[in-house]
Amino acid sequence: MKIRGWKRAGIALLSVLLLIPGIAAVDAATSQGGITSGTTAVVFYLDKKEAFLDGKQVTLEAAPVVVQGNTFVPAQFVAGAFGLKYASDAATKVITLETSKTRMKFDLKNKSAYVNDYWFKLDQVATVAGGKLLVKLTWLSSYMGATYSYNKELRRIDVLHLNRPDGVYDPASNSSKPVAKFAFGKSSYKLGEPIKYVNLSYDPDAEALALSWEGKEEAFFKPGIYPVTLTATDKSGNKSAPYTRNVVIENKTYLSKAEYPLYAKPEGAYITTDWPTLYGNYLNLDNVTKQVTEDRSRSLMVSDSPETFAELGILYQDSAEGKTRLYANHQNGTNAKVSFAILATNATERPVTLKTTRKGEVYPTVYAMQMGSEASVDFMMDDPIDEEMTIPPGETYIYKQFPDFYPGQGVNLLYDVETDGEVQYTFAVANAVSNEMLDLPKLPYNKHIRGTFPITGFDWKIDLSESGLSKPKVLVLGDGKQDPFQKGVDPLRDNATVDDPANYGTVYRIHAEHPRRMAVLILAKGGSFKGPFKIDGEIRKVPGSGVLTAFDGMVILEKTTGDEMSLDIEFTPPAGSAFPINLIFYPLDERAD
Repeated sequence: MKIRGWKRAGIALLSVLLLIPGIAAVDAATSQGGITSGTTAVVFYLDKKEAFLDGKQVTLEAAPVVVQGNTFVPAQFVAGAFGLKYASDAATKVITLETSKTRMKFDLKNKSAYVNDYWFKLDQVATVAGGKLLVKLTWLSSYMGATYSYNKELRRIDVLHLNRPDGVYDPASNSSKPVAKFAFGKSSYKLGEPIKYVNLSYDPDAEALALSWEGKEEAFFKPGIYPVTLTATDKSGNKSAPYTRNVVIENKTYLSKAEYPLYAKPEGAYITTDWPTLYGNYLNLDNVTKQVTEDRSRSLMVSDSPETFAELGILYQDSAEGKTRLYANHQNGTNAKVSFAILATNATERPVTLKTTRKGEVYPTVYAMQMGSEASVDFMMDDPIDEEMTIPPGETYIYKQFPDFYPGQGVNLLYDVETDGEVQYTFAVANAVSNEMLDLPKLPYNKHIRGTFPITGFDWKIDLSESGLSKPKVLVLGDGKQDPFQKGVDPLRDNATVDDPANYGTVYRIHAEHPRRMAVLILAKGGSFKGPFKIDGEIRKVPGSGVLTAFDGMVILEKTTGDEMSLDIEFTPPAGSAFPINLIFYPLDERAD
């Protein structure tokens, strides 16, 4: 018992030393489990407190006695000698002993004993001498697997116990117990330094193992010694003995708690924080300086009002020639299924050819944010498409027709088209799709986006090099200030001037030459967000599932190494999402390796 007390004092001392800067820490790892086979031998003498444990003299808490022909030995000593768990509750006067398969409880107050909840009369299995519990040897040995012999002349009892090691084959289960084992990558770590855990567990039967950890952390942010325990379970349900090592954390900082996720978390991971901290630290950053080029090579027709229609009719109508982007976002607010179509009318005196070069479609759904996100994904995939129709003079063709919308369902649609003459486009809902949709009434405007706009894209060139990004900076999209909303006209309201909030239907192309090592984060500042980004040609959904709000923190969109020639981000504002959103560029150093 003195040795155990010394260990506790040593660990406490080491914990204190670790709190002092500059004190080197040794690896204080300890292990429990593993191969521990061997024999424990105890020699008792009746009525004497002196005994021998593996040849070394020890003093017992109570002397062994014989009562009515039965030998009783001190319970607490036996537990320590043979590896049983021992617990005593002074208030209830209940003492428990546990082997790997058996739990023995001794209720001294009520003079009862229990083995795995089976009741025994206390004096059948135990006795009390000098306030100490003694357990009947014959009864105890049957539960812990020990053998014993008695020398009457010497009044000596020899007890022999073979310690069963982990991994030994058990004929009853036709399987072996696995062995849990692991190591750390090095003897000590700094505050916020990622911990490397090297799993060394194995199963003698070569079965796959399920691992269960306690105390395992990616990193620790307070100095000290932390126990980490591993238990392995094989497919037969056999569990290893717990294996524990202590990880030593020095009082030196590698990464702060705020910095850690920026360096250690992968792309797509959340960086959670409380709203006041987020607001104070990340919404007041300097803006990234950008060079803006507007793409006016095609016009943009937006049909989004009434967004939720309650009656049949024409949603939007305008004419264009050459390159045009058609954008529609509507939801069925009636109590019946309806049909939606885009009609193309050639009002000229010669045939007009209409080509579709890019599309973004989604099947009708009741989930507005999913509708916008999936249509954006389809559009940004930019799969090759070559659809063409030739419309005779004065004729109307059905350009696009969609599955029936049931109540509450809607679609988000984007089409890049090219014509060699003027075409009138009509977005309409009716009971059935036909040219007669042109005769339907024009539905009134109800505050959502509707109009024709001159811009379909923005090219932003930004400096994210070592010199351009020496501290965190922000790039704002869709706020109407740092990113102004473009203006257009609504021909159904006498060409009234209209805004395109968040610039829906446009495409942002963000380009940076020789970007430094950094993390690119997205913050949904305006509300709920769900949509894709294309990073160097690869589409990333944000978030991976569900929706992102400012209260969720930020998502890591991309990490650069500093070796890239350029960074290219493509984005189109998804319908159903709220704006603005912030892209935060956070510089990293060599600790990101």
